[in-house]
Parts: sequence; C-alpha cells; structure tokens
Amino acid sequence: MNQVYNLCYTLIMKGQNKQNDYSRHVEGIINISHKGTGSVRLIKENKIIEIDHSFLRTACNGDTVVILLHPIKKDATQSGEVVKILNRSKKGYAGVLEKENDTYFLIPSDLKMYSDIIIPQNKLAGAKIGQKVFVTITEWTDAKKAPIGEITKILGMPMEHNAEMEAIALEKGFNATFPDFILKETEKISRDGIKENDAKDRRDMRETTTFTIDPIDAKDFDDAISFKKLPNGNFEVGIHIADVSHYVKIGTSLDIEARRRGTSVYLVDRTIPMLPEELSNGICSLNPNVDRLTFGAIFELDKMGQVHKQWFGKTIIHSDKRFSYEEAQKVLDDKKGIFYDELYILNNIAKKLLKKRFEEGAISLEQEEIKFNLDKNGVPISVYTKARGDTNKMIEELMLLANRKVAEFMSSKKNQTEGVFLYRIHDFPNKDKIKDLVSFLKRLGYKVKLKNGIIPSEEINELVVKLENSPIKDTIHSAIIRTMAKAIYSTKNIGHYGLGFKYYTHFTSPIRRYPDVIVHRLLLDFLENKIIPKERWFEYEQMSQDASLREKEASEAERASIKYKQVEYMSSRIGQKYEGVITGVTEWGLYIEDKITKCEGMVRMRDLKDDYYTFDKEGMSIKGRKSHKKYTLGDTVRFVVKNADMNKKTIDYEIK
Repeated sequence: MNQVYNLCYTLIMKGQNKQNDYSRHVEGIINISHKGTGSVRLIKENKIIEIDHSFLRTACNGDTVVILLHPIKKDATQSGEVVKILNRSKKGYAGVLEKENDTYFLIPSDLKMYSDIIIPQNKLAGAKIGQKVFVTITEWTDAKKAPIGEITKILGMPMEHNAEMEAIALEKGFNATFPDFILKETEKISRDGIKENDAKDRRDMRETTTFTIDPIDAKDFDDAISFKKLPNGNFEVGIHIADVSHYVKIGTSLDIEARRRGTSVYLVDRTIPMLPEELSNGICSLNPNVDRLTFGAIFELDKMGQVHKQWFGKTIIHSDKRFSYEEAQKVLDDKKGIFYDELYILNNIAKKLLKKRFEEGAISLEQEEIKFNLDKNGVPISVYTKARGDTNKMIEELMLLANRKVAEFMSSKKNQTEGVFLYRIHDFPNKDKIKDLVSFLKRLGYKVKLKNGIIPSEEINELVVKLENSPIKDTIHSAIIRTMAKAIYSTKNIGHYGLGFKYYTHFTSPIRRYPDVIVHRLLLDFLENKIIPKERWFEYEQMSQDASLREKEASEAERASIKYKQVEYMSSRIGQKYEGVITGVTEWGLYIEDKITKCEGMVRMRDLKDDYYTFDKEGMSIKGRKSHKKYTLGDTVRFVVKNADMNKKTIDYEIK
C-alpha cells in the first residue's frame, strides 16, 4: 500500500492529473503526538487528518504543512501525508547532550520531537556530555535520517533553574540578549536624551496632575493617567502612552529587532523585553519626576463616564507619582492619602465604564494569575494567585477606553481617506464548538440559550454569576475560553466579540508590544494627513500576522514556565496531603487541581486500588463496580502527591 501512495505522490510532484490533485491538497498546522504520529485539524471542515509516522517527512510539531489526502476508506478516519513544509515552528531545540560510540547527539526536552539531533564534533561549541544545550537544526531533508544540528548556546545542567527558563524562552524564539549593534544604537538614543526641540508641537501636560499605577515589581511603565477638574463639573482624563515610535524609527536595526521579537515575554522569574532595557526601563519608561515624551488620548468625561470631547496627539508629561496597584488600593480603602480625590473619581468612572461595557455585550471571564515565591536558587517555596482589586480594574477600563476610541477615530479617518489600520479583532466562536460546550454545560446541570448558533454574552455572564461559589467555576471558565476564537491582529476589522466593541486596537503598550508601535505610527500619519499607498497595505497585514504568531509563542512560553515551576514545587512535596477539585474525568483517570496552588495532577485509573472503576462519559464521572463509589467533575477530594516528573512536566496524585 505504501508503494501505491508513494507513486501517487510522485505523480503529483510531476504535475499530472492537476485538477484532481489540487482538490486533494490541504494546508494546516500539524500536531505531533507523544507516540510520533501526526494530525492536522481542518477548522472549516471541522475534520482531523491523521498522518502516520512514515508520512511525516520531517514535519515537526507546530509546522505549517501541505497535506495530500489519501483515498477515503469506509469506517476509517481520513488519513494523509505531508508533501511540503511551508513554515517551521521551531528553529532549534533544547535538550541534553549525549554520546554513543563516536557520535554526539541531543536528546530533545520537547517530548513531541520524535528524533534525536546529531551534532558534528566541530559544532559542539565546547559543550560537555550531560549538559543542557540549545541546538539549531542545520540540515534535515531526508526523513530516513536524523537531523543535523549545531550547539548555539550552553545553558547549564538539567534541572538548573536558569537553564530550564532559558530553554523555554529559546525554544519559542525569544532571547534575553541583544546583538551588540542594537545595544550601541540604543546607547546613543539614551545618551542623547530628550532634546529641547522634542517638546515642539506637543501638548504640554507637565503642569497637570499625572501618575502611573503598575504591578509592584514592574520596571517599565507604558502608561500614565493625567487628571484635571473642569469648570463645567466634568473631568479631563488623559491616557498618556510612552512614545516609543519617536525613538524606534522605521527601518532602523532597533526597529527590525523589535518587529522580530514582536512582544516582551513574562516568565515566572524574568521579563525578556522587546526593547533593550535602556529604552524599556529608561528613556521610554514613564518614570516619576522626569519629563517624558508620550502619545496622548485625552477625554472630557462626566461622572457617568460619558465622553463629551476627545483629542489624540503627541504630549509631554511629568509624572508626579509612581503607584503600585497595592499602594493606590490602600489610598482608596483608607479614604485618604496622596491623590485620593483623583483616584476616587477615576474609580467611580471606571465602574460606570465597566457596567456599560457589559450592558453592550462584553463577556466577563476573569482568569486567576498564578505567581511564585522563589528562593535565591529559583526554587519555588510557595504558589499563590494574584488578587485583582479596584485599581487593577480602573486602569484596565481606562486602557480599554483609549484603545477603543483610537480605533473608532482611526476607522472614521480610514473611511474618509481609504487608508490602512491595524485592529485587534476577536471572531465569533465556532458553532460546532458551541454545541459541544452547550452539551458539556447541560451535563453539569446548566442550561443556556442559543441565538443564531451562538451563546449570547448576557447568557455567559449570567452563568458566570451563578458559578461564583461553585467548585467547578475555573473548569467551566476554561471550557468557555477554549470554545472562543483567539483574538488576533488584522487590517480587516470584524470587531471584538469578547469585549463587545465594534472597533478595537492596541494603543497602550508600545514598550512591550510591537503592534502598538505600528498603531502609533499610523495614528501620527493620519493626524498629519499622510496616506499609506495601497500597494503597501499588504506589509501591514503581514506585520499583523507576524505579531499574532509571536503573541501566541510568548503565551506558550509563559504557560510552560508556570507548568515547570508547578511540577518543581510538587516534586519536593511527595507524600504530602492536599485538598483539590476534580477538573477532568477521562477513561484513563482523574485530573485534580489543588485548591491553593492550582497545581493540576492526575490520578491514574490503575492507581485506584479499592475497586474497579468504569468511565461514564455522559455523567463526567467514574464509578466503582462493587462499592458504587463515584467521582464526578467538580467533586472536592483529598489527595497526596505521588510523583512529579520534571522531564515530562507531569504530576501524579493519589486519592486518600
């Protein structure tokens, strides 16, 4: 049979039977299982194509590939084979260097990489056997042979904190170090500082009360808030954003590097910045008690949050105070302290904006942020979830207001001039996924109504309220989020489903997101009546696609660092007892999440020794054949930590 398929493949490559051949080709992102087989999900057809290991043809997990569909067999899953790799998801792999006979090779840490990587002796870069290293693949064209690579960085020893964190970042294409020529370019910008001429043609806000509110451990400050009471009883509220585009000019080495990085990355112990620290923490950062160049969105608001006037343009500010969220919250809670009146009024306005947002269709789905206390060696000594107070929500609402109003303003300009703009869009959920979600919720006892195949936002918000004190709140939140489409960047606007906005963009974080830099440039062009030629619009669409991909990779790196530290935390607590909630029920076992640390582990079916348990898919439970003991999704159980595998990033629990 393989000979028949290979003959078909050869004919296709020669261009025979073209009309029929093209109809049998599909493009998608391949997922590799731990067993070394592949699958490609076709979103539009809601179908999965299975690919046997022998037909992967060097395709790796996450690669964008062209698949040749095999003839359909009765009662069999559609299969196919890789005929072309369009884009590699990874340029290299982290792992441990080993040697057998006279051959050096890397054993990849990524369990979905199904082949070791051969390292020629002259490409070892001084690495020693047993060290954790990062290897770039230099040659792999023959699927029957192992890939060839070279060591580009020695990370340290396996399980060392810094080595593991660096490995996670490098595998997603993020590097904490910048090339020397980039640093020299940055040093000159920093050395030159703010010139006298830089304040020219800027709205001077240095005499207006201004402050920043950020996390306590933040080092760069993208945004500042200015506040002024107006004679008519309204308030002038300015959202001032670091004017990164003033320093990062189009086409410079610094700009090319920032675009390549796309975003800053936040691992559990470090930030890998998009811009060198001399910019991100220095001249671009809105530090207190110094002049800073900014881009402003300034609104006249009444006490209900209604916008009466708006202005967009270049500003110069002088921040009076750097608040942490906790400090600002204490001022509100104590009803006294520096800028209490300003904070009180802004907080009330933010609550009105939030209420209106939900009334207009926004979806309320807050996820808890997991944080770690690490010792001096990077070992987690405690895990906690970060609380969100009124000050967090206040800044969030003001940033949402600025982002939305900039997008609305730019869209009206774009319609007048037929220009181009970069939107942040969020599509409606896939209707088949919605059906699965409705079925899942129904089995849990929750009924939701559908409108045109979609769960209306008010239904989701009502469900969230009902779940407030439920043990399966986080599980259902996760299920709803998995149903949603991913928010992305695009030059084609379709609105933002999750926020309920017709127009939305990212304007407020240019120190850490490249799309915001693009938005600043486009906004300035529009304000100066400059038009981007139509023949260059495709460049902005390409930038939006690149930025969406980098955002996804950064998110994956952040999640991987959290998961690694959760496993490491539990690895030193074998035998200790905890209380958790059953978050998943499968035929092979139960998933349990610890209530305090949110560390999720598995109780394997074979480890339930007290009875023989059977899986009830509809009831999302398992039941003992003799005892009739039942474990159901959402049940609270006591468990002990049985094992934690640092290589596989898995935790095993045992019910007690």
